[in-house]
Amino acid sequence: MNAPHTASPDRLAAATAATAYQKQWFARMRAEVAAGAPLALVNADAPQEILRAMGIPYVVNQWWASVVSAKRMGPTALHNIAVRGYPDDSLQYDAIGLGSMDLLGADAPWGGLPRPRFVIAECSGDATRKVFDLWAEHPDTEFFPFERSSATTTPDNWWELVGHDWERVYASDRLDLMTSENWQLVEFLTARTGRTFDIDRLAEVMTLVNEQAEWNKRTRDLIAATRPTPVSINDSIPAVMIPQWHRGSVWARDAARELFHEVEAAVRDGRAVCPGERVRLMWIGRGLWFDLGLYQRFQEKYGAVFVWSMYLAIAADGYARYGGDPMRALAARFTGFTDQLYTPPWSSQWYVKEAQSHGVDAVVHLVADDVPGSSFTTEALERAGIPVLEIRTNNADSRGAAAAALETAIGDFLKHRVLD
Repeated sequence: MNAPHTASPDRLAAATAATAYQKQWFARMRAEVAAGAPLALVNADAPQEILRAMGIPYVVNQWWASVVSAKRMGPTALHNIAVRGYPDDSLQYDAIGLGSMDLLGADAPWGGLPRPRFVIAECSGDATRKVFDLWAEHPDTEFFPFERSSATTTPDNWWELVGHDWERVYASDRLDLMTSENWQLVEFLTARTGRTFDIDRLAEVMTLVNEQAEWNKRTRDLIAATRPTPVSINDSIPAVMIPQWHRGSVWARDAARELFHEVEAAVRDGRAVCPGERVRLMWIGRGLWFDLGLYQRFQEKYGAVFVWSMYLAIAADGYARYGGDPMRALAARFTGFTDQLYTPPWSSQWYVKEAQSHGVDAVVHLVADDVPGSSFTTEALERAGIPVLEIRTNNADSRGAAAAALETAIGDFLKHRVLD
């Protein structure tokens, strides 16, 4: 699909609406917790849908870390970790939330995160477990850990299978384990909050999540097919991810639908982020929260536009699960979540597919210290004829010279490997 070149559009209404909603929601949540409601802090790879079905407010750890980092308080939060005698140069994305609890007064974004009653995370590594154990050292906080199981199957084109054939895609013992742990989480929360769990309510939540994923897939596919790109990833990230943290709600489903209609209108009207688009770029890895402006600073000088991030793509391919027992389907959503993003050949096949469907000319690959299999992703893309720049830094830690060197490194990469 080819869109004529016109002037660059204003910011997406879906992005500003999502940000406004999140601020209002956060204020309401703070008021609920102040009135006695239990708060859960949940890692992105843990089943938030159970909390939604039980009416327990929750904050996603990675989202809160992104807010702290974007408000330039990441270094202070990490300093607070170091003052307590713990490393501040490992798993910063997981640890910033913990360090943010010691931010004072106006330094705390949006009034600050209330003390969570529960923290919930998958133990994907020794360091992750240790970070969440520290949360539970506070007398008012308990930790519920999920085991991290390893992939024993390697299906080709997983994104075509996981929606309906998830029982075959994931090994039964992995699904058995997480289904059992999901029920254990229900018992844990019921005993401590007195709130009840209704499997029919979970089924309603799962249906809304599937509908949200369907709208995200339409949006992703439309952006992939449009030249030049109609949407900046600076807008698509909040417009997609804020509703993702509210998965299973009517608001989140409707927000995904409105995003699609807005992008559809932009394509129909011929709007373009960079009318003189010359180079289409893919950003693999977590968002660079302390410098989101980086993504746009190459447009004027090089006509280079970041047209892809994992946030919309995984929201399109990674979440929908249909049929079966809702609790087991929920287990299927999260059992292989890390595999899809980071374990080859699951991950490497998917990134190549996404690069080719979006017509990218090159890839910038942010490699974090806790991401396995990154070299296989780079190798698969290079083998497909797509040049890759690997950058090794932490997406939420703005300290040191590495962050300042990113722009120079990407500029040199464009000049010497892409534009030539």
